[in-house]
Amino acid sequence: MQRNPKLAQYHKLLLKWQEKINLISPGTIQNAWERHFEDSLQILDYLPDSAATLVDIGTGAGFPGLVLAAAKPELTVHLVESDQKKCAFLKTVSRETDTPVIIHMGRIENISRETDIYPDVITARALAALPDLLGLTEPWWGGQSNVIAIFLKGAQADDEIDLARKKYDFELQKFTSRTDKDAQVIVLKEIRRCV
Repeated sequence: MQRNPKLAQYHKLLLKWQEKINLISPGTIQNAWERHFEDSLQILDYLPDSAATLVDIGTGAGFPGLVLAAAKPELTVHLVESDQKKCAFLKTVSRETDTPVIIHMGRIENISRETDIYPDVITARALAALPDLLGLTEPWWGGQSNVIAIFLKGAQADDEIDLARKKYDFELQKFTSRTDKDAQVIVLKEIRRCV
C-alpha cells in the first residue's frame, strides 16, 4: 500500500523528534507505522460521511487526530494536548506537512468547558478508561444527540464499557482492531447520563 506523502513526512518527523522528546513508547519505534499510523487510520472506516468537525483529546504525538487530518483534509480537526513540547511537535508536523489543525494546549476539562467547539466526532487513543473519557467530553456531547465518540481501546474494553454503563447510556458498536487482535475500536452514539 502506497503511503500518503503527508503521513510519510509525519513519520520521519516523529522518528527525528523522538530522539529528543518522548513522543511514543520506545518499544514501538521500530513498528511505529503499523502501531501508531495504521492504528489511527482505521478510524476512517467509522467516520460518518457528514462529519465536519473532529476533536481529538489527549492527542499526544497526534494519534489519531493529526493522522486523520492528514488523511481527510476536508475535516476540521481540533487537537487537545496539555504538554507544551508535544504541542510544539504537533505545530511542526502541521506546518511541514501542510496539514491544517487547530491545537489547544491545556487540560481537556478546561478546553471542553471554555471553548466554542461543536464537534461531530470525538476521538481518543490510549488516554483514560471509558467512564473518565465520557466525563471529560460531556460538555461536547451533553444535550447533543448527534455527537459520535470513537475510541481506540485495549484488552480491557469490555470491563470499561460495563463500568461506563453504570453512569451513562449510549448506543454501542464494537469492532476488532485491525492492528491488534486484543484491542477494539468502540463507537458510541446517543450518549447521555443515566437518570
